Amino acid sequence: MDKQATMETKEIRALPVKIEVRKSAEGEEQRTISGSIKYNTESAEMRDWWGDTFVEEIASGAFDESLKTRSVVGLWSHDASKVLGSTKSGTLRLESTEKELRFELDLPNTTIGNDAWEMIKRGDVDGVSFGMRVIKDKWSQVDRDGKKIYKRSILDAELYEISPVAFPAYPANEVSVRSLNEYREQQKRASNEYKKRKLAMELELM
Repeated sequence: MDKQATMETKEIRALPVKIEVRKSAEGEEQRTISGSIKYNTESAEMRDWWGDTFVEEIASGAFDESLKTRSVVGLWSHDASKVLGSTKSGTLRLESTEKELRFELDLPNTTIGNDAWEMIKRGDVDGVSFGMRVIKDKWSQVDRDGKKIYKRSILDAELYEISPVAFPAYPANEVSVRSLNEYREQQKRASNEYKKRKLAMELELM
């Protein structure tokens, strides 16, 4: 049985995304980085606060409604005081296709922008992290190497920010996803209800 739920908290995820760098050849110097967040692609395994293992994927079009209504900012390592660009100004451009959410970010001629350009160009920073608020998700269980783990599909989410980061990996621990706990409780109730019905049937046959 799958569970769909509405979330309230902002979640941060990081992905091992290949960042492409591009420098304009003519006129005013412009430095642009680009990359993409793949849809329908399972994450590495994560663990929540209760010790359960799960994987996560973002469904195709999960950010589409959000992109119509809200501005998204490009930040340096999630620091709100270090803005690299925004969709509002056109310095951050986002395009959602069936397979991915692609971004292009023009880096500013500031200390932060210059530092970001140098570290990305050298390969010190080679991943992308993003901040979102999940509106709707769906849980299921899948088999992995002979064991069952939870799988979360993010169906609808508000995108807040995209940040180049030095450690592009999903967090392994301390991931708090309230809807997973709700899904577990739902499974537990369903299991208890099944046991009650089974016992009732066995008593009737006696």
